[in-house]
Amino acid sequence: MIRQQTVAHPMLVTLALALGGFAIGVAEFATMSILPFFSEDFGVTEAVAGRAISSYALGVCVGAPLIALGAARVSRRGLLVVLMSLYALANGLSAIAPSWEMFLASRFAAGLPHGAFFGVAGLMAASLVPPERRARAVASVLTGLTVANVVGVPLANLFGAQLGWRWTFAFVVPLAAFCALFVRMLAPKLEATADASPLRELSTLKSRQIWLTLAVGAIGTGGMFCIYSYLASVVMEYAGEPKTVVPVLLMIFGIGMTCGQFIFGWLADKGQMRAAAIALSVAVVMMLTFWAVADNVWLIAPVLLILGCSGGLSSVLQARLMTLAEEAPTLSAALNHSAFNFANALGPMLGGMALAAGAGWPSIGLVGAGLALAGLLVLGITALDAQPRRHGRGPGMAAG
Repeated sequence: MIRQQTVAHPMLVTLALALGGFAIGVAEFATMSILPFFSEDFGVTEAVAGRAISSYALGVCVGAPLIALGAARVSRRGLLVVLMSLYALANGLSAIAPSWEMFLASRFAAGLPHGAFFGVAGLMAASLVPPERRARAVASVLTGLTVANVVGVPLANLFGAQLGWRWTFAFVVPLAAFCALFVRMLAPKLEATADASPLRELSTLKSRQIWLTLAVGAIGTGGMFCIYSYLASVVMEYAGEPKTVVPVLLMIFGIGMTCGQFIFGWLADKGQMRAAAIALSVAVVMMLTFWAVADNVWLIAPVLLILGCSGGLSSVLQARLMTLAEEAPTLSAALNHSAFNFANALGPMLGGMALAAGAGWPSIGLVGAGLALAGLLVLGITALDAQPRRHGRGPGMAAG
């Protein structure tokens, strides 16, 4: 697949890659919390301002496959440096955008490197460890994204509240720049094989297993994003708690996500399909519980912690896609993040429809449980589809 040219300490390389995930997590999630501030500054309604979040997600969905295909023969280290440099530049443009249109364009541009970075970073981390530890290596990179919810987003919000919303994006610029620098200094130069090409990457999409695995993430994690998007409203308007409680709950959710990456990364190395089934089953139970206890913040807190753990599904699916497309994994690994951004749009949309129909704030738990259950159903179909190949050719078809 790829050939290692130099030797680097795996932990240092993984930390450098996780820093990039941290930068991306801060920019992506903090944007949601500062939405009222930049909507007021640009003179648009909050509903219109939400297009900035959609624009970023669209950038992820567009950029992940295009960059993965276009850079099929580019050095992995060089590609990661370029992607993080572009991320720093795009967020810098967001910080100084003079108009709403320019800001919207800068958020789209910031989304472009997102999926490709995580796809390639996961491949690099996995290449530095033995096969039986690859899922944990991928999870370590994604931990940067989850830690951002615990530490980075509150810090970025503090900058935004005290100095103005533009400083939230300015905060991301040095994080992304340092990631690019450290990757250039520490990471091994991993060249693509001589036969690497866009056509070879596209050939992996002939596999039903890859499409089914992407569908598991695109559907199954929509509920988690639904809960995350409406949590503040549930806590303040339904449970009657002050707004100061919301950051604490989001931090608890982020701690759960961070723990989940390690837990499910370890489980995925034991069996990918089993780990995915456990993650989705936990999500179903916790979202049904959320529906039942939505009026009690003391009960919501442990639910969010455990629900956050189920977010470790992302590292499980990333590892599975890398296994399924072992000969040309860049595109499929990058598409995993397009799938999760689809889920980020699907969950809040369906939750919003339930609320508009008068179902009430707790109903987002039912919507989320339904999506996780649908993801579990798709996972079952994926397992059944893989069975005839157990003694066949497809690598990793029976993983787990």
